Amino acid sequence: MVVSRRKCICRNILVATILLFIHCHTGNAQELEYKMELGAMAGASFYLGDANYSGLYKNTGLGGGLMGRYNINPRMSLKFNILSGKISGDAANLQNKFPEIEGQQWKFDQSVVDVGCQYEISFWAFGTGAGYKGTRRLTPYIEAGLGFTQTKDVFTMNIPFGIGIKYKLKERWNVGIDWTIRFSMSDGLDGISDPYSIKGGFLKNKDSYSFTMIYISYDLFPKLRKCNND
Repeated sequence: MVVSRRKCICRNILVATILLFIHCHTGNAQELEYKMELGAMAGASFYLGDANYSGLYKNTGLGGGLMGRYNINPRMSLKFNILSGKISGDAANLQNKFPEIEGQQWKFDQSVVDVGCQYEISFWAFGTGAGYKGTRRLTPYIEAGLGFTQTKDVFTMNIPFGIGIKYKLKERWNVGIDWTIRFSMSDGLDGISDPYSIKGGFLKNKDSYSFTMIYISYDLFPKLRKCNND
């Protein structure tokens, strides 16, 4: 009787071990989700304001920095960034004339530092494409958020809006391209404020700048930790 009970216990332990092994390997084979990702960005920056009011990518400078994502679910993320880029402009060739600037001689060239967070929504669930969740390796996304801008003379808030597209290169590696425009709360990023003598509002008559960035990132902290020791 005792021997039979021991055999039963051993058989149950063996079955439970096999089921756990199958569950873990099936989960890995289907798809893993990760809580966070960290990466680097590099690309171009340009300025829009009193010295360049309509020319996209005019006087383009270099930019780059670090980014991180906290993945709420496969479609929604919080993206954080620390970026730096060059912005510049020259009013000499503008058709508009500034009443307070004699001879139209006004240009600038300086660096801008941006620290911010954007709420990102993907068009489709993002993942390796394996398993039952129907995720896709490639998806476009939209984003909006809040940030802070620092130049040599100005510190202000900004509101970023943007679009992007990302691709799951491997299980933990992601690549993408990200375009954002940052609407600042200041009219002094270009070194001059209110050259038309027109009173500004919340975002009216304010300077803005844009980043176009290519990035690569690495996933961290798998959600299925019991079945994954990577």
